[in-house]
Amino acid sequence: MLDTPVGWLVLFLVGTMTGTLSGLLGIGGGLIMVPILTFFGLPLVQATATSLVGVLLSALSGSYQNLRTGALSWRVSLLLAVFGMVTAQVGAWLGDRLPDASLSLAFAVLLLVTIYLMDLRRKLAQKERQLKIPAPETVSAPVSTPANALPPIAGIGLLAGILSGLFGVGGGVVMVPLQTLFLGETIKSAVRTSLGAIVPIAISGLAQHAYNGNVLWIAGVCLGLGGIVGAQVGTRLLPKLSDQTVNRLFKSFLIALAVYMTMRGVKGLGG
Repeated sequence: MLDTPVGWLVLFLVGTMTGTLSGLLGIGGGLIMVPILTFFGLPLVQATATSLVGVLLSALSGSYQNLRTGALSWRVSLLLAVFGMVTAQVGAWLGDRLPDASLSLAFAVLLLVTIYLMDLRRKLAQKERQLKIPAPETVSAPVSTPANALPPIAGIGLLAGILSGLFGVGGGVVMVPLQTLFLGETIKSAVRTSLGAIVPIAISGLAQHAYNGNVLWIAGVCLGLGGIVGAQVGTRLLPKLSDQTVNRLFKSFLIALAVYMTMRGVKGLGG
């Protein structure tokens, strides 16, 4: 179904819905796209690889805007990406060899961990507001001493890379709170920096998945184009909803996806 014009239209609509939820909830589209693709019958590793096409297009769109306005700390993004590109290859290599059921259960755990990380992100944002930390228009290096910055940057990049290659997610949901905690960046700065790093990290993971023959390119492009459109819708809806409504929607949706992926994994183990 997914390799027909009707299927491409469906995927564009799925991408639009995913982009809307991403813009509304502040999470990467891969966390949503991967489970939906498996619902259409794709093996998880193929869903992961195809999702990365959409993740890459969305990250390119956002990073171009940040770069054009001078809001991207390209040096920090590049450092994160250098380390992430290595482990993205490892993650894609592992994803091609691990059983589908095991990957499904691991993805369910990632969804639950995401709930905790997003709660942490909200708490950090509240702390910023209480301390009245200004949000600059341009992003500077998060720390003043490169020697102190390199170890946490390396750790964050390595973790984001393996998550991207293994699960088809951008890794921003992990990078943003860690950058805030260990690099001293503001939330807005961390979001921009991580988005810039996601571009080469996603390319690296895609290269390995493409070598393994896992990528459905047209399907991925349809998802990505829909995601770009949907993100515009989501960001415009966000101001009209209360924080409490968004929080409940976010948690409910991720829990539902986690339950689905758990059931899928358990079924695979039993089969």
